[in-house]
Amino acid sequence: MKFGNYLEERKSHLPEEYAINCIDYNDLKTILKEQVYSNSIKLENTQVEQQPFAQLVSERLGQLQKCEVAFIEKLDQQVEKSTKFFEKESQKLVQEGPKIINDNSAEATTTLLKRIITLERFVFLNYTGITKILKKNDRHSGLSLSQPYLERVAQLPLVKAEDLTALKKRVMNKLNEQHLDGNAAVANLSSTSPIMVRSRSHHLNPSTVLPPTFIVPNQKVLVSLSGPHGTDIVGAVLDCLARHPCNVDDFMLSRLYHNVTFGVLITLHSDNVAIFRDLAEAAQKWDASLTYDIPDSQATEPLIREQKENLKKDKKKENRVSAPIYIPSSLEEAPYSERIKYAATILNQDGLDSTFLSEWTRLLLKHRISVEKMIRLNKDNDKLSCADLRLSVPRGMDMSLLRTELIGLSASYGTDVALQRDDVFRKNKRLVVFDMDSTLIYQEVIDEIARYAGVVDQVSAITEAAMNGEIDFKESLRRRVNLLNGTSVGVLENVKQILTFTEGARFLCRALKKLGFKLAVISGGFMPLALYVKAELGLDYAFANQLEVSSDGLTLTGETIGPIVDGVRKAELLEVIAQAEGLTLKQVIAVGDGANDLWMLNKAGLGIAFNAKPRVQEQAGARINQKSLKYVLTLLGYSEQDMEELGGNN
Repeated sequence: MKFGNYLEERKSHLPEEYAINCIDYNDLKTILKEQVYSNSIKLENTQVEQQPFAQLVSERLGQLQKCEVAFIEKLDQQVEKSTKFFEKESQKLVQEGPKIINDNSAEATTTLLKRIITLERFVFLNYTGITKILKKNDRHSGLSLSQPYLERVAQLPLVKAEDLTALKKRVMNKLNEQHLDGNAAVANLSSTSPIMVRSRSHHLNPSTVLPPTFIVPNQKVLVSLSGPHGTDIVGAVLDCLARHPCNVDDFMLSRLYHNVTFGVLITLHSDNVAIFRDLAEAAQKWDASLTYDIPDSQATEPLIREQKENLKKDKKKENRVSAPIYIPSSLEEAPYSERIKYAATILNQDGLDSTFLSEWTRLLLKHRISVEKMIRLNKDNDKLSCADLRLSVPRGMDMSLLRTELIGLSASYGTDVALQRDDVFRKNKRLVVFDMDSTLIYQEVIDEIARYAGVVDQVSAITEAAMNGEIDFKESLRRRVNLLNGTSVGVLENVKQILTFTEGARFLCRALKKLGFKLAVISGGFMPLALYVKAELGLDYAFANQLEVSSDGLTLTGETIGPIVDGVRKAELLEVIAQAEGLTLKQVIAVGDGANDLWMLNKAGLGIAFNAKPRVQEQAGARINQKSLKYVLTLLGYSEQDMEELGGNN
């Protein structure tokens, strides 16, 4: 949400006279756009070949001087307007306050506290607007006026608010004397849980720091300190908190080499703002940036705000509906309600292209999907090729539409995007069921048998049609097996000798076994070869079609024995194995490449199309189009370092 819109939305919750006297952020922004931007002294994007550089700088500085003077004069007017209004309202409260306190009315005293906090919100909103517009001016003009201007503002009554702060303390003391519960007194100020609103974010001077003055006992504040001194930053924050009465509700740490950001959500026991001055001193000592986010009972998240805007069209409905306000249970969560957590694995063994990453982010923004966490999965000394992201997806999102768009994005950039629910079952999978042909091994075994039988062209044509779903699998199998009539049984031993396992197959199976997985191969091929693959890879189960042999045991008859293992049968066998192992289907992974694998891919908790046909990729839950099967582990959130610990990387 752009700050100008945010400011207008926040002003709409203030009394009308307060809103009128707030600074006009959008008006100041218009001055910057129309005058300052085009005369910036930042020349990196300017064509200077046809003009002497000194002349260009001189002209720019001359124009910018006029524009900046006009901008600052306009800002001064806005600040003066807000300050005069604050002084008037503050004086009114200071004059009326003692009488209200002496009247000993709990209701009147609570109302007075509400009025004080409303005025403090006015201060906070204006100070934030001033800070934001100055930073925007610095960024686009090339000047650095924010800090000196803010130091001047910090001396104004609008910011110092000493009389108002003193009155507030008297009011709070009076409420305590009246034996009112502190929580109850404050609860009326905000009947719903607040969300966090950014207060300030820059290097702070303890002598001029603006504390969040509209704090009350039992209020939550999110404090974060960012700087280059690692664990010292953590210690600095916790040392400050230890010196003041507060509870630590949550914390998190983010590190970029030596630079860290340490955030702590606290609940204050009193309205003493000295804790913020101590934090500012710590920030100055460790050359760090301090931010604090304070609850705002008027703030509403985008989803709720949109609902409220729609309700304005129907006044009757608007009067009946009160919008809830959402605060997440963890600092790592995006502050939006009605969300579902998903894990997205993005993978390209040749490296994640910046253009792809840009388009991927555009797609997330298009669907209002928030990124909560990003973790690199490949080795640190290699270029970025695999990452795991935790996403916050709006409930009610058309996931089939999103998956269709992801398939198109993946195909355009040769980069896999696997999306799955980020729940307890993601890393609690316990059974992996593989197709055999073109999955665990590179070949199609019936084609290899046919090669020895001299009918490879006819069989390959039928196989391709079956894999593309053009003909029924059972019928295709009958046709192909019939072409093998009279072929020597010894051919099966010859085929075993030429089978080539897919890159990463042996490693993946070893790693999964170390992790405690049960493994199975369910193939539309034939049992002798499925049993060979089972033995080579250390699998627990093998199912495939059984070829009929002549009575003398020397040749194939061109028929099969027992039920044909087609797509439906594969899914049934997957479910049977899961039941035998005492597992739910959510704990099962299926990996395959052909149309006859779709039933088991959709039956499993995670179905992975491995270098599969287009139709299969469209219908499977996840896709891997890389050379190695080891990347199945990345879909479970395992990094390459994890893979090395599991026994090598081949």
